[in-house]
Amino acid sequence: MTERHDGGAGIRPAKYRALLSALVALVVAVCAAIYLTVAADRGTPGSTLTGNRAPRDSSAAPASTGTWVGAWSTAPVGGEPGTETTGMAGRSVRNVVHADTGGTSARITLSNLYGQTPLTITDATIALSAGDGTAAADAATMRRLTFNSGTTVVIPAGEQIVSDAVHLAVPHDSDVLVTTYSPTPSGPVTYHPHAQQISYAATGDVTQDPTGAPYTQQTSYWRYLTALDVLSNEADGTVVAFGDSITDGITSTTGANHRWPDILGDRLRTALENGQRLPRYSVVNEGISGNQVLADGLGRPAENQSGLGRFGRDALSRTNVKVVVIDLGINDILRNPRLADPDRITAGLRTLVRQAHAHGLKAVGTTLMPFRGHPGWTPARDAVRRQVNAQIRAGTVYDAVADFDTALRDPYDPRRLRPDYDSGDHLHPSDLGFRKMAEVFDLHTLEGAGQAQL
Repeated sequence: MTERHDGGAGIRPAKYRALLSALVALVVAVCAAIYLTVAADRGTPGSTLTGNRAPRDSSAAPASTGTWVGAWSTAPVGGEPGTETTGMAGRSVRNVVHADTGGTSARITLSNLYGQTPLTITDATIALSAGDGTAAADAATMRRLTFNSGTTVVIPAGEQIVSDAVHLAVPHDSDVLVTTYSPTPSGPVTYHPHAQQISYAATGDVTQDPTGAPYTQQTSYWRYLTALDVLSNEADGTVVAFGDSITDGITSTTGANHRWPDILGDRLRTALENGQRLPRYSVVNEGISGNQVLADGLGRPAENQSGLGRFGRDALSRTNVKVVVIDLGINDILRNPRLADPDRITAGLRTLVRQAHAHGLKAVGTTLMPFRGHPGWTPARDAVRRQVNAQIRAGTVYDAVADFDTALRDPYDPRRLRPDYDSGDHLHPSDLGFRKMAEVFDLHTLEGAGQAQL
């Protein structure tokens, strides 16, 4: 016969009480852990705590996926003539720029490099263009920009500032309007002439006006603005085209984005969309008309600073740069009062390449195109150009070469541009010539990183 214990429960009272106590302690410990976890996670989505959250109507961009890349950029060239005293005080400046790649958020860079006093910006906006070739914006895309969370920023003379990021869906190949207002005189306006794009200005603070109606003043300059970056899922890095007026595209059709770096960016994106295995890069333009490898312009800081002097600012410091394409040297030949030394020019180019390599970047170079028929052409200068090209083609200057000389020269007179590739001044290409430059550029040369030494 089986003996029954404690009314048949099968567990002694002391053991029951101990088991119950252990279960209660476990429940208390789990609840405490859950509470501590929630308290520590107050800044994450879904939390009901608001200490670190942006206001509900804020356009400030929180952390998101994607890569920051350059969508557009330009080089500051000098102080705008006529703005030496008042700058753009009391006026709104609406720059029109073209985004090479798309993104979900945006930020800008403003420069006061050539200002002689601090530049005060009290209001700044960004928006997509309405697409009608005017200063009108797509009102639904208008965003107010902030700098370190404030709408007013003071940029010291000789310096620049990057805005906070804002949520804005920027499609590739779209025009973007960046508008600033400065209430006080700031001295010379830092600008980029030969923009080949019409921008605008208006009296008073109309930065948030989407109609464009107040913007009755047109200009071929970009003022203050030197970069537009986007948080992109289309690109993983940036290619910087670093050059002179040929890269700047000063003879291309205004407003058409027919500069060779524009077309190169389009080619690369189309090739990727067609399934080619290539780097996913955006392309930005850091060309300056008249730029030389070796010589600065006048002034302090120097206007139209030499390629050697500006390479760190305009190439190496661009957002997420991976490759630099260098097309410089023709102005060292044309603007030198004496006959230029080809070895000094190529030594300067090699210095740029070494700097690129020190930052892990690849340096692709271009040959110098012919210019017979231009007033500055002489047989001796053409001989210097051909000596520079010989060193470039020999592979002793760059990691890879785009041979623009061979592609655009007249087969019947290699010292000239082919007539249909000539803008008419016998130095700068036509729209068709710029397209040819981009078409002969081997996209596979964008692959790989800079070398330690050639």
